[in-house]
Amino acid sequence: MTMLKQVLLSLVLLSLSVTAFAEETIKVKMTTTMGDIVLELYPDKAPATVKNFVNYVENHFYRKTIFHRVIDGFMIQGGGFTNARDRKKTLSPIKNEADNGLKNDRGTIAMARTRDPHSATAQFFINLKNNDFLNHTRKTINGWGYTVFGKVIEGMDVVDKIAKVKTTRVAGQQNIPVDPIYIEDIKVIK
Repeated sequence: MTMLKQVLLSLVLLSLSVTAFAEETIKVKMTTTMGDIVLELYPDKAPATVKNFVNYVENHFYRKTIFHRVIDGFMIQGGGFTNARDRKKTLSPIKNEADNGLKNDRGTIAMARTRDPHSATAQFFINLKNNDFLNHTRKTINGWGYTVFGKVIEGMDVVDKIAKVKTTRVAGQQNIPVDPIYIEDIKVIK
């Protein structure tokens, strides 16, 4: 085999291995004060979102943050506050990838955002039921939806336990757990 063929073959094999890696799922373990939640993330469906989330994970951004919005029968939201009043400084917003075919079904994790479809940074939520109205329908301000990028594969009982905590209103915000539920940390697991 000539040197040129060997180089080309090596490049093809490298390209295939990079593609295969991008399609593998990533697992993360979220340790909370109410128990552990293991999530499977889908970089093949939401590459920018997963990359963003994993970047926050690897930089321990979520350590000692709280679930600051808990609505039983809807979702639990976290990843942005250290207490009910103190929001963490985030990186720049990412592009919405809700047109990836994944649905806001029970047990899925999605990015929280403002009314601006492309405003998600670090906050996420876990769906407690199928929330079809959060799904992508069209590329308009009202149709973009919320990017699903993974699902709970262990610890849905913990998610359900968090959903049942007593909530209150603090500093104009509703649905804040009376007793804070902390995310001790989130780590990528093998």
